[in-house]
Amino acid sequence: MRKGYWIAAVDIANMDGYRGYITANKAVFDKYGARFLVRGGERTVVEGHCRDRIVVIEFESYQRALECYRSPEYQALVSIRSPHSQADIVVIEGYGEEG
Repeated sequence: MRKGYWIAAVDIANMDGYRGYITANKAVFDKYGARFLVRGGERTVVEGHCRDRIVVIEFESYQRALECYRSPEYQALVSIRSPHSQADIVVIEGYGEEG
């Protein structure tokens, strides 16, 4: 089974409001076995452009990654995040990771 990933690119307009999302998302991500691979950090854009914050989250499977995003718990978090940010989020299957 191939792993699943969220790749998120986020522009944050109001960090104080966005912090509520950051604080609340731990329980949901723990429930779905998420592991942060990238969460902000230093970066250099070498081609094109990107949003303020890049996040990559790993899940045990593509299906599990979709379940987390579609869950009522995470969708409640979207309502906390959305007024304070704009995000592009892709759920994608890993490559060459047969289990």
